[in-house]
Amino acid sequence: MSGVTAAREAAFKILLAVERGKANADELLRGRAVSALEQADRNLATALVLGVLRWQILLDQQFKQLLSRPGAKLDAEVLIALRMGAFQLLHLDRIPAHAAIGESVELAKRAGHRFGAGMVNAVLRKLGIACSRLLDEEPGREAEQAHPAWMVERWKRIYGDETARAICRRGQEQPLLAVRLANAEVERELIAEGINLASGRLLAAARIVTAGDVTGTEAFRSGRVRIQDEGSQLIAEIAASSTASVQKVKSIIDTCAAPGGKTMILAERNPEAQIVACESSEQRLSALKERVAGFGDRIECRLADAAALKETATYDLALVDVPCSGTGTLGRNPEIRHRLRVEDLARHAERQKAILRAVARAIRPGGAIVYSTCSLEPEENGEVIEAALAEMSGFRRVRVGRQIDALHDAGVVTEEGAERLRDCITAEGALRLIPGALGTDGFFAAEIQQAD
Repeated sequence: MSGVTAAREAAFKILLAVERGKANADELLRGRAVSALEQADRNLATALVLGVLRWQILLDQQFKQLLSRPGAKLDAEVLIALRMGAFQLLHLDRIPAHAAIGESVELAKRAGHRFGAGMVNAVLRKLGIACSRLLDEEPGREAEQAHPAWMVERWKRIYGDETARAICRRGQEQPLLAVRLANAEVERELIAEGINLASGRLLAAARIVTAGDVTGTEAFRSGRVRIQDEGSQLIAEIAASSTASVQKVKSIIDTCAAPGGKTMILAERNPEAQIVACESSEQRLSALKERVAGFGDRIECRLADAAALKETATYDLALVDVPCSGTGTLGRNPEIRHRLRVEDLARHAERQKAILRAVARAIRPGGAIVYSTCSLEPEENGEVIEAALAEMSGFRRVRVGRQIDALHDAGVVTEEGAERLRDCITAEGALRLIPGALGTDGFFAAEIQQAD
């Protein structure tokens, strides 16, 4: 595309695909088209895609007031070009205004919108003049305005104004890049390749990448380094050290296993157990099989809908990390805020309850279930557990705080991590991580146990 950098071309195509609901940004940013770019272009493409998606609601408000007809419906290509240009003008100080405007105009033109390209040029030039005024309007509220009003209002109602504002701020930030290393030798190898690492905030096995492209290392390509949020790792550690009262955990089911990071932690922490890893998507199952292949026949990857499990009294332990709204991951997956509707929460909750009921039948006496989500919404978290306990006889709640203490004693959770995690235990005994509070995405975890 003449006159447009490779980074902006890639970002434009990804944002257009997301706008049309054809894919999610994370998958496309990890795809071949972006991987083939030079490092600087890859970084810019990622910044543009995630930045536009994070700020899209507010960007639309800011540039639409400059249209001759503010309520006019714009073609998708023109809309994306305007958002990209506006984001660069308002949020990227190191991008020259002429580059932000000129290439946005060219993107619209090359997409077949010559008239629209003229409008993009006019609007962005007006926006450039208005930049300082727009950024000064209602300082401190920008993060809230970049989220759907219904989300912000419900978070204020549930968590209070201060925590709701903190969740919104986290949704506008790039999350920490946490990794899990196979051994200490890998850490030395990464450092020798110019990767800067800091200790994990919660887990002894976790590291935070502070500089360098870890995905370009041989250790990453060979699977000896895994990218996984510390909160996600913690959920798997809690499940792996479950308080199941059976003598030894011999059989585990991971009901919604892809992409497999939690499955591998379960296998590492329970070396004698057989694990069934279920996934309902053939494409995701294929990727899961490839990722856990190193564990041999200890992990059986099964194409299965967890809600349709027919087994009874088969497993000692289940990790039920259910599909959910994902509102705890808006910094990492910003497009969720544009797709999710409040009525979706009830639909998610019904499926989550169905999965939990099916898994409960598959648990042996004395066995345990760890239920988790990356959602902040009560309908998908505590209310699912309450409903399950009300209709499933023989199960009782187990306080996750006991798991945190056990993991600390075993050297899995750090001293500081244990202290801070104890403050994240709810009155009902579940774990609730607010995005960013401990450097993680938002997560919920609860454990229930079947009577002997």
